[in-house]
Amino acid sequence: MPRKVRQIKAELTRAGFTQESKKGKGSHTKWRHPLVAKPVVVSGHDGDDALAYQERDAREALRLLREAKENQRT
Repeated sequence: MPRKVRQIKAELTRAGFTQESKKGKGSHTKWRHPLVAKPVVVSGHDGDDALAYQERDAREALRLLREAKENQRT
């Protein structure tokens, strides 16, 4: 069973991403983190099933964040 869009948003929030207010059209929301250059756009309402590309984009953003944090420690 696929995760819900709300779960992706919650995971991004826990990692420190913030939603840009008024920066999305319709059900699209844009998420940014100061250490990650590329924003993550999540489409869909909270109860919708997350699509494969949304899962992939969120995983990629979280990976980039982990790498940025590791590079800061070095």
